[in-house]
Amino acid sequence: MTTPTFKINSPTIVQETIDGEVVIVNLAQGSYYSLLDTATDIWSGIEQGLSQPAIVNKLLQLYDVQPDVAETTVQTFLQQLQTEEIIVPDANSNGAQVEELVAQPNVVKTAFKAPVLSKYTDMEELLALDPIHDVDEMGWPNAQVDTAA
Repeated sequence: MTTPTFKINSPTIVQETIDGEVVIVNLAQGSYYSLLDTATDIWSGIEQGLSQPAIVNKLLQLYDVQPDVAETTVQTFLQQLQTEEIIVPDANSNGAQVEELVAQPNVVKTAFKAPVLSKYTDMEELLALDPIHDVDEMGWPNAQVDTAA
């Protein structure tokens, strides 16, 4: 039995990693998101097409965290990303193989922090503008003002 994988919901979602922060924009909703720390490692696993168990194993290799905590955390975070329509199940994937955990002597693991999906809506109207039709003579990002009132 294969485990499901997820993919970025493109073209609705665009993203870029800048100085260790993943910035995600939902073009349909006008919301944008920020991922840091543990969340960026989970995001990297999604980009690589890793299954949920493979992402959990990745966290176990990087962080000082119990397996059950890592599993629950990844499951919850993936659900948040799905709820925000940032990721969708990848029907064309058979799930990347779970890498076997190999004990790495003398490797200091980072303290585990639960991943956070920070959502911002302060630019919602600006991101939803049609840069061709909804701007004034000054151009984007200046929205047309309705003077018919």
